[in-house]
Amino acid sequence: MTTDFTGSAADAAAKAQRAAGSPPDAFFEKLVDRVGGKASIKAVFGEPISQNGKTIVPVAKIRWGFGGGPGTGPVSEAADAPAGSGTGAGGGVTAEPIGYLEIGDEGASFKPIASAYPSPLFLLAAGFAGSLVIRAIARLIRG
Repeated sequence: MTTDFTGSAADAAAKAQRAAGSPPDAFFEKLVDRVGGKASIKAVFGEPISQNGKTIVPVAKIRWGFGGGPGTGPVSEAADAPAGSGTGAGGGVTAEPIGYLEIGDEGASFKPIASAYPSPLFLLAAGFAGSLVIRAIARLIRG
């Protein structure tokens, strides 16, 4: 059954037809190519820096994430009804320095960089000390 649309309904129907004509796999393949194409060894290992007979190579932990999906919907036979369609995608990347490789005459070694987050043991000790201070203040207030 063919329906002729006019105006914005015709544009919406044409977009829906194009969306229905391209399989979701092609959409995801294109998304992976674009995002994954940026992933390389240089994303993890930075440019080497040489000075005084030593070479330093920065090392990072890289995390990639992305998602998306095409959408379609029923096309109404009414001329003024909107046609379903749509595509969406999103992604992100995070890089965290974890250390560096030090290469010299005596060999190569990995030097880790301490985490920016406090250790769990420190957090527990700080929480316990804070609770003691709060109890002492409460006792002073009560008299």
